[in-house]
Amino acid sequence: MDLQPTDDQLALIEMVTGFASDRFPIDIVRSFGEPNGFDRDRWKELAALGTFGLALPETEGGVGLDFIDAVLVHEALGKALLPGPLLAATLSAGLVDGVLDGSVLPAIVDIPHDGPIIVEHFRSSDVLLMVDDDGVRVAPSDIAEGIDVVRSTDPTSPISILETVPAGELIGGPELAVAWRQRGSLLASAQLSGNSIGSTELAVAYAKEREQFGRPIGSFQGLKHLLADSWIRSEVARSSVWAAGVMVDEPDVGSVTRAVAGARLTSSRAATENAKTCLQVHGGMGFTWEVDAHLFLKRAWVLETVFGTCDEAAEDVANLYAGL
Repeated sequence: MDLQPTDDQLALIEMVTGFASDRFPIDIVRSFGEPNGFDRDRWKELAALGTFGLALPETEGGVGLDFIDAVLVHEALGKALLPGPLLAATLSAGLVDGVLDGSVLPAIVDIPHDGPIIVEHFRSSDVLLMVDDDGVRVAPSDIAEGIDVVRSTDPTSPISILETVPAGELIGGPELAVAWRQRGSLLASAQLSGNSIGSTELAVAYAKEREQFGRPIGSFQGLKHLLADSWIRSEVARSSVWAAGVMVDEPDVGSVTRAVAGARLTSSRAATENAKTCLQVHGGMGFTWEVDAHLFLKRAWVLETVFGTCDEAAEDVANLYAGL
């Protein structure tokens, strides 16, 4: 098991980072939350990079890389706050026609045992993927009925609450559902890890340019400690996420379940705490709509509930250590 990225992996990260910066600047990211704001052309460009089929065998139209490579890419996408159903597309590529090349837009929902059934980007989607204990089903989105939430937590990710859940076509049984939940959780954690890095970089950049008493605020000891803590949290989260990604490819190394749960705990804390620090560094400006700091925090709040919560992850870790 090697936790150091190879030259090829570093090149992959650099390519995705450059693409996100060029084609998904923050004004475009914000526009995805507007009515009819989903840009399918840009989504197809993202798909054309092979983003959704990285870990899919070449015989099935994918790139044929390992799952850790998908983890690294999702971390880069999380850092850029790239919007859209990234998890749904990555999980369903190869199983649902058109997802791989971006021509079909999927929405995904992990059916809860109770409570509302919430779906992101439902109105823009073509197919609805439904995950429950019995397996994974797919149905056209237009046969499901839902109510749109006027103001979603993450303004770049519109959400709807389903009133009806179609029966759909079964594309995989309980084993696929378990795999999707585990891998979906890890990819969400990878985006959280990237989110924590992005908010830290935003805070550092502002601390270098904002001046008080004739010098940059980043020179003040109190801010140095805050930003150093953010960097440490990001590094811990990144290490946990990378280790879990490698273990998915090499399950004999250790408990994948524990690694994925641990990645969720460290990445969620890093993303939320670092975003709060970013807001604090910006001062009163940090709470305004125009400053991007709040977007990192709101995206983190959403991602930390995808395919399991932090409390559930903590319970998994505790039970595994207790031998339950």
